[in-house]
Amino acid sequence: MKVKYLIYFLIPLFIACNHNNGKNTLKENGYSGNEITKLKTKLAKGWNTWNTRSVLSHVLLPEGFALNLQIKDSGSGDILKEALIGRDDYGAKERVIPGPRSYDGSYTELKIEWRDIHILVQSASDNNELYLLITPIKASSGDSLIVDPQMLWDREGEIIIDQNAITAQTPLGTTRVYVNGNQSPTTSQNVRVSLDKVIAISTEATKPLKEITKVINDAKKNLLSKRSKFQKTPELYNAMHSVLAWNCIYDPNNNRIITPVSRNWNVSFNGWVLFEWDTYFASYMLSLDNKELAYANAIAITKEITDRGVVPNFAQPVLKSEDRSEPPVGAFVVREIYKNHKEKWLLHEVFEELLRWNRWWADQRDIDGYLCWGSDPYDPGKISDFLRKGIGTKKGAKWESGLDNSPMYDDAVFDTATHRLMMADVGLMSLYILDCQSLSEIACVLGKTDIKHELTERAEKYSKKLETLWNDEFGLYLNKDLITGKFSYRLSPTLFYPLLAKVPSQEQAIRMIKEHFYNPDEFWGEFIIPSISRNDPAFHDNYYWRGRIWAPMNFLVYLGIRNYKLPDAQKDMVERSKKLLLKSWLGENHVYENYNAITGQGNDAGGSDAFYTWGALLGYIGMIDQGYVQPPELSLCIQNK
Repeated sequence: MKVKYLIYFLIPLFIACNHNNGKNTLKENGYSGNEITKLKTKLAKGWNTWNTRSVLSHVLLPEGFALNLQIKDSGSGDILKEALIGRDDYGAKERVIPGPRSYDGSYTELKIEWRDIHILVQSASDNNELYLLITPIKASSGDSLIVDPQMLWDREGEIIIDQNAITAQTPLGTTRVYVNGNQSPTTSQNVRVSLDKVIAISTEATKPLKEITKVINDAKKNLLSKRSKFQKTPELYNAMHSVLAWNCIYDPNNNRIITPVSRNWNVSFNGWVLFEWDTYFASYMLSLDNKELAYANAIAITKEITDRGVVPNFAQPVLKSEDRSEPPVGAFVVREIYKNHKEKWLLHEVFEELLRWNRWWADQRDIDGYLCWGSDPYDPGKISDFLRKGIGTKKGAKWESGLDNSPMYDDAVFDTATHRLMMADVGLMSLYILDCQSLSEIACVLGKTDIKHELTERAEKYSKKLETLWNDEFGLYLNKDLITGKFSYRLSPTLFYPLLAKVPSQEQAIRMIKEHFYNPDEFWGEFIIPSISRNDPAFHDNYYWRGRIWAPMNFLVYLGIRNYKLPDAQKDMVERSKKLLLKSWLGENHVYENYNAITGQGNDAGGSDAFYTWGALLGYIGMIDQGYVQPPELSLCIQNK
C-alpha cells in the first residue's frame, strides 16, 4: 500500500491501541505513548543498509534517499544490481562475506565476490554524514562500480546528477554525495567509476581519501571496542551480532525497523516477513546489547495479533496467517527482556495481546484437557495455492507446530471436523505452561492480581495433565494419539520441554537426561540435538525437521536443563552448540537455519538459509551460560521483592 511521504513522519512506529473487553489502555496506565514515538525516532534514522533487497544499498532515513552500489563486468557487460548474503547457496552468482556491522549503520563492512571481481565495501556514518570506501581486491581493466541513486518507497524527492555531486532534494532538506575516483561520463541516472583503485564516496566535498579512510577505520575500532565486554565468548557474540545486525531492515509499510529471519526470506515475501517464534527469539538475543531493537521486534510481532486473538505463524505486508499460530514463547521472551531492562511500559504495551493469545490456546486447542496443534478454516482472499493448501488442513496444523515436516506428525490423524491434529503434544503443553507462568509473573509486576491467579491456575491445570504423558517404563514424556490412546515413540527434543515448565521431578529429569539425552541411538553425538532421534527411520532424510539440528530446539532444551542443576548436561549443551555454530561461522561467516546432525554442515542440503537469525541461538546459549543476561530460571516476582 502506497502512503504519501509526509504521512510517515506523523505515524508513530507503533500505535498504543485500545484493548478489547474494556481493559486498561497504555494511556490509562500512565503511559502516553511518548516511549513509542522515541523508539521510532531513535531507530528509523540515518544512513544504513536499510533496503532489504541489497546489502549494497545505503539508505538515508527518514528521507528514503538511497545509493545503490552495483558492479559491472567489463567482459560480458553484465551488471550485478543487488546482492544478498547467502544467495550463493541458492544458485545465485554473487558471494557476500559479511563483516562487522553496527545496528545503527555507524560502521558496516563486507566483501563481495562476483565473476572475477572481488571488492571490499566499508562505510561509516554519523549525524547523517556518510563515508564509503570501495577497495578493489581483484578486478580486470574496464570493470566498474555503478552508483545508482534512487528515492525508495515512493518518498518525495528529486535527484540531480552532475560531474561534481549526486544531489537529493527532499522535503527535509538537501543531501549531496561526492564520488572520488576515475569516473566515466555521468548519465542522468547514475555514476560509473573504474575499479582500478580505491573509490571514496562521501557527503563531505572537501574530505580527501586519507581522511575518509581514517573516519572509517576509527568507526571500525569503535565498534570492535564495544565487543570487548563479551571477551569470554568473542566469536559467539560476533556471529550473533552479525546475523542480527545485517538482517535489520526498514519496513516502509509501518515505518519501523524490524529484524526478520533473513533478507532472502523478505524478498520472497513482498519485502518483509515476521515469523512468530523466530521474531521473539531475535528480540531475546537483541536485548543483550540493543534494548530498542529488542523492544521494537517484540512489539512488532505481538501487534500482528489477529481479530481471533492469534499471534500468527507469519505476517507480511499484505497477508498474515489467521488460521494458525506458532509455539507460544512470547510471554517468556518479554519477561526476560524486562528482567534485563526493567521498563514497565513494555509490559503494559504488550500485556493485553499476550493475555488474549494465552486464552486462545486454552479455548481453541484443548481436547479433553490436552493441547494439540490445529489450523482453522477461513477465506484469505487471493493468495498462492501453496499457502491456501495449508489453511484448515493437516499441513497447516503441522505449520503451527513450527516443525513443519517433523516425522512426529507423519501418522497423526487430522480431524477434519475440529481441524485439530489428534495428538496430545508434549512440546506444546510444556511451552504453554511456561507461557502461563511467564505471563503470571508479568501480571504480578503490573499488579494484576486476579489475572495472575487465573494464569497460575491454568499453569497448574495443564501441568497435571502433562504429568499423565510421563511413561515411567520408558523414562520420558511421550506424545499420545488421542484416537487410540497410545503413546508415540517417535522421539524429538520437544519431549525434553517439560523441563522448561518444571513439571518433572528431579528423579524424572535425571532419567530423561541419562536414558535419552545421552543415548547415542537417540540424541547424543558429536553434534547435538537432532530434530528426530537417530534411530528413527526419517533421521537419514536429513531434510528440514527430519533429522537436522535446529538452534531453537537446542536453546529450549538448554533452558530446561538449567532448571534442574544438571551441570554435565548443561556444559555439554553449551560446548557442543558452540562447536556447531563456529564450524560454519569461522569458515564461512554464515549462520545457518539448520545443520546436519552427523557432519555439522549447514549447506549440505536444501532448506537451510545461510544467514538466519535464530541460528545464533546456538551461541546465545553460551552467552547466557557466562552470565551476560539475567538467569532465565530466576522468578520475576522474587526478583522484584
